[in-house]
Amino acid sequence: MQYKVSFNNSNKVFFNTLKSAVDEYFSKNNIRKTGNSKLYIKSAILITVTLAIYVSVMVIPMPGWLGVLLAAAFGAGMAWIGFNIMHDACHGSYSTKKWVNYLFGLSMNALGGNAFLWKLKHNIIHHTYTNVDGVDDDINNMPFMRECASQPWKPMHKFQGYYMFMLYGFTSIFMWISDFIKYFSKKIYTTELKPMDFTEHFIFWASKIMYIVVYVVIPVAALGWQAWLVGFLVMHFVLGLILALVFQLAHVVEHAEFSAASIEPLKIENEWAIHQVKTTANFAAKSKLVTWHCGGLNFQIEHHLFPRISHIHYPAISQIVRDTCEKFGLRYNYFPTMAQAVHSHFKVMDELGRHP
Repeated sequence: MQYKVSFNNSNKVFFNTLKSAVDEYFSKNNIRKTGNSKLYIKSAILITVTLAIYVSVMVIPMPGWLGVLLAAAFGAGMAWIGFNIMHDACHGSYSTKKWVNYLFGLSMNALGGNAFLWKLKHNIIHHTYTNVDGVDDDINNMPFMRECASQPWKPMHKFQGYYMFMLYGFTSIFMWISDFIKYFSKKIYTTELKPMDFTEHFIFWASKIMYIVVYVVIPVAALGWQAWLVGFLVMHFVLGLILALVFQLAHVVEHAEFSAASIEPLKIENEWAIHQVKTTANFAAKSKLVTWHCGGLNFQIEHHLFPRISHIHYPAISQIVRDTCEKFGLRYNYFPTMAQAVHSHFKVMDELGRHP
């Protein structure tokens, strides 16, 4: 069943005011909203280092502990490529050229997912119906985890605050598998998929086969199946943990609001932009290290309001967003450090795990 959700967009005073201020910033400083040389240099570094790690493990004899360490580093590198390159590209903010965005967006397929399906799941569903239970697939981890109060409670959830980090490590493996579920069911959670053309069908199957060749066949041939299995699991655990944790710190924390869709059409009382502010949180904005590695996704509020602006510009426009929220009496959810955000996420998940 596809639920109907709508927003009260009859008077978008908040977003119109905010957009005018942000547009003025770019116009005044003569800056384009897409990526710049800083982003492209970062991209070159991340891709070169990550590929170098892969090749090194495949061709250079090394002790087991070093192989495991490099497998973890490779997983982290893949996650950072996802945050810094794929994410902007799939949103169309990496470059002014559509073909460049499309090409670099296919890096999603190298992570184990599929760019076409991810754009529908993330760009359209998640960015429109953020934290709406029954529609937003990003908070649909039942029965293993209960991420909002409207979801049914199960006895296992009593311990979810502790086992959730282990489950996060399976995110990228599950992503690879769930693509087939979406592909054959033609549905993402409760939302019907738009038709895929021949090119997208071809890319789907070709990239899945390529994934098996690059991540299974070649490593097994080069290292043996036991060394491959250890490295494969370590790589995926690090990749999945980083991907899942950054998302969770943005939406499943204290003060982030949730809604629940049902058979009856859901009318959200706020305009879409206000809904984004109320369901999202930032963390560690002053840490250049966190911002660099997370691809600016620690500025999640700015990203949800302006997904077609490259993450390179989020630190610059964050004060504009914060000031506008204050002007309209909106809470700007923010955790000064990543540790505080992790603690808040644990606290929320622990509370949701208790019997209602």
